[in-house]
Amino acid sequence: MRRTMVAGNWKMNGTRASVAELIEALRQQELPTKVEMVVFPSCVHVSQVVSGLEGLPFSVGAQDCAEQSGFGALTGETSATQLFDVGCEWVLVGHSERRSLLGESDKVVSRKFASALSCGLKPILCLGESLEERQAGQTLEVVGRQLAHVIAEVGIAAFEQAVVAYEPVWAIGSGLTATPEQAQEVHAALRKQLAREDQRIADGVRLLYGGSVKADNAAELFGMADIDGGLIGGASLKANEFGAICRAAGN
Repeated sequence: MRRTMVAGNWKMNGTRASVAELIEALRQQELPTKVEMVVFPSCVHVSQVVSGLEGLPFSVGAQDCAEQSGFGALTGETSATQLFDVGCEWVLVGHSERRSLLGESDKVVSRKFASALSCGLKPILCLGESLEERQAGQTLEVVGRQLAHVIAEVGIAAFEQAVVAYEPVWAIGSGLTATPEQAQEVHAALRKQLAREDQRIADGVRLLYGGSVKADNAAELFGMADIDGGLIGGASLKANEFGAICRAAGN
């Protein structure tokens, strides 16, 4: 049985002081025991968050990693090796903001996915379509292509250690949310695509939904057959809201 996951992407937010306040507020939350919970702070706050959340049922991840593992002359980048060393267990790869704003291609995303696995990190592969692509009826084609590129690069067996997150670009930070039925349609198609490679792995892979998930819509989204939790953006910066989403996942 797939264990529900709720992951909070803090994006480029926070100071040491505000992160400390958020950690303390998370400590006050009633948290479910059945849900796997992960937070993704800015890289500069990872060590603070790893230390601050000690004793709580949270794992910590990074929002990105370099294509290259190990060490080298790559100014400004952080390798999966370094992230693992400071306490990260997870890493986001292919987030839509990196694809659309920073020009990351499917090839780059696939390399980052492989790099993460090689260093002991578990990747959350982000997939999603733009509003124009959805309006053109290309949603399944776009996310299918994004997934297929990674499968071709690393093989289906790699997904035993990974999670997939469907995030429609048009729903991120917009206040718009795919209906549970729209999200389920995409999740079901992704699981079917994985099943064509390996049914057992497809049955075990957790598929998360991301895109303006809030406490008041989380339960309905997470109730869909192929939605195994959420990748939460802005709401994860509010401890009470994030705690409520986690509890919704637990129910």
